[in-house]
Amino acid sequence: MNSLFSGSSATMWIYFGVIIVVMYFLMIRPQRKRTKEEQQMRDNIQIGDEITTIGGIMGRVVTVKEDSLIIESGADRNKIKITRTAVGINNTANEKLAAEREAAKAAQEKERAARLEAKGKTKKKKKEDLEDKY
Repeated sequence: MNSLFSGSSATMWIYFGVIIVVMYFLMIRPQRKRTKEEQQMRDNIQIGDEITTIGGIMGRVVTVKEDSLIIESGADRNKIKITRTAVGINNTANEKLAAEREAAKAAQEKERAARLEAKGKTKKKKKEDLEDKY
């Protein structure tokens, strides 16, 4: 009877381990990846970038220091000192990324059109060759 309980106990620990592994890959790993990307974004902020803080304040970076930024906000160009961790979005970097994606998409479309055109010419030539034979 004792071996029956130890077998089910081992099975329970195996299931528990599988659940832990699944939770790691579905929850913990993606969160760490997002945190790493956010930190990289905050580290790459440069003077002139337009940012939005976590609180929703939008402004242009005027000064970059070790752990803080000074941004200009509003029509009066009010200067606000914020910590790097308060940055929610780097709008300038997002615009550059969107422009790069659009350029890559346009290049793919152009390449696809060129392939289709070449394919059409090949089919047309084959058709002409067949007509010449008969």
